[in-house]
Amino acid sequence: MAVAEQTENPTGLALRVNQVSHAFHLQGESLAVLDNVSLQVAPGEFVALLGPSGCGKSTLLRLVAGLDRASQGEIFEDNRPLTAPHPSRVVVFQDPTLYPWRRVWRNVALGLQTRGALTPAGRERIDATLEKVGLSQFANAWPHQLSGGMAQRAALARALVNHPRLLILDEPLGKLDSLTRIRMQQELVALWREQRFTTLMVTHDVEEALLMANRVVIFSPRPARMIETITVDLPYPRRRNDPRLVELRARALALLGAELTEEPEYDYS
Repeated sequence: MAVAEQTENPTGLALRVNQVSHAFHLQGESLAVLDNVSLQVAPGEFVALLGPSGCGKSTLLRLVAGLDRASQGEIFEDNRPLTAPHPSRVVVFQDPTLYPWRRVWRNVALGLQTRGALTPAGRERIDATLEKVGLSQFANAWPHQLSGGMAQRAALARALVNHPRLLILDEPLGKLDSLTRIRMQQELVALWREQRFTTLMVTHDVEEALLMANRVVIFSPRPARMIETITVDLPYPRRRNDPRLVELRARALALLGAELTEEPEYDYS
């Protein structure tokens, strides 16, 4: 897949999370999941969130998507309060959630159809997006005929066809096999570099975060607090066996409370 150089005028939106705390109310008790989180994401930046399972990362994504309202604090997009879902902010979940009764092309077309934008230009956009994710030959396939990686590509195409300014990725590659996951990592980075949408991604894979993101934010166990932000100042494409990336990986694992007793002897390149 060809990768365009980064543009000087990113199309992504600026995101600001200002002292956000959030709690769920379960059986009359309050369960805190986010604790005074403040985060700024520049237009066109790729930020990954790392933390223990269940610490509140996905909750933060839901708040940024406008699907829930924070118990305390505010979230801004381009210096405007973010209060509700908007087509400029699109979420890709761990499960592709394709409609089984719609062929791939129709699944990708769903957002445009809902907004009454399924015009000739919109149809061309769908075809072009399917080509970008390598699914042109499967446009008329049913979801059950797709592999896991192809289904996730279709879900990604459904998001990208709407020209999002913020792409929100909630562990989108977690259920893929290793080889498909590596390829999807590369393709996602290529699409991000080409289109320059702002990206906020939750992952539990330390290497994945370091391979893909400009910055990696480390969170504590629930209620999630920001422990540290790691800037990944490495050129793309990145290599798993790059000594600088290996060093950042060790640092991230230490912050997460994990220890590596020894390095694997096999080559990740």
